[in-house]
Amino acid sequence: MAMSFFNPIYLENAVRAALDEDLGRAGDITTLATIPAGTQATAVFAVRKPGVVCGLPIAEASFRLIDPSIRFETLVEDGASVPGNRTPVARVSGDARAILTAERTALNYMSRMSGISTLTAKYVALVAHTNANICCTRKTTPGLRAFEKYAVRCGGAMNHRFGLDDAVLIKDNHIAVCGGIREALRAAKAFVGHLVKVEIEVDTLEQLQEVLDEGADFCLLDNMSTDMMREAVKMSAGRVKLEASGGINIETVKAIAETGVDLISSGALTHSAPILDLGLDIEIG
Repeated sequence: MAMSFFNPIYLENAVRAALDEDLGRAGDITTLATIPAGTQATAVFAVRKPGVVCGLPIAEASFRLIDPSIRFETLVEDGASVPGNRTPVARVSGDARAILTAERTALNYMSRMSGISTLTAKYVALVAHTNANICCTRKTTPGLRAFEKYAVRCGGAMNHRFGLDDAVLIKDNHIAVCGGIREALRAAKAFVGHLVKVEIEVDTLEQLQEVLDEGADFCLLDNMSTDMMREAVKMSAGRVKLEASGGINIETVKAIAETGVDLISSGALTHSAPILDLGLDIEIG
């Protein structure tokens, strides 16, 4: 999945920048001082807590950019659920200096991405009995958006737009400056043409009616109560896809899904996911 998800140049450039940040001007002086040149080693990525694994191809790239001869063996696939208890998920072998130098960068990516996948999977499980789809937002770590959105996918959810250039999402401030919902929708549809999806945010049922009258692809129900969402579903009757957003969390997502909305977007998937506890253990003997 990863290789079909990522532009390979983007992946390499991002990992290269992370390694460069860590190596600084002089490289890994601790490893250079303590590990003789030519020393060989094998290490295992072990997951210490239950979760969903993500980021193995990015970890592999971290090692190969330091030493192309490094051998990286995946023991599970991205998106696999593991029980913790130091479950091995990958093995890396080759030059010990290279392994120790790339270790932290690889672990940072995998811990962060696996944490997002793990949290996402919990949301997805809570709404599995409904027709609602969980999706992420643009509330991502600067420079890591593609990796974090990939992690959301590995957790079983969908991606929202990747940036400002791939879909129109008219928010309350756009509406205020433009002069109203109808004006904003007409301007947006005239500007982008028929191939770009148009979504608009509303926070009242009266605004939703304006959207239904004017037409849009999606309507974002911002911070509505579950009662209002149920009424919005009745009003829409399938004429526009409805997305619930605003303050979605693990405690509220099930009830929101049961209102009948099509999508539930949560920034918490990426901005509040704790890392998954992983380690890289040198195999001795």
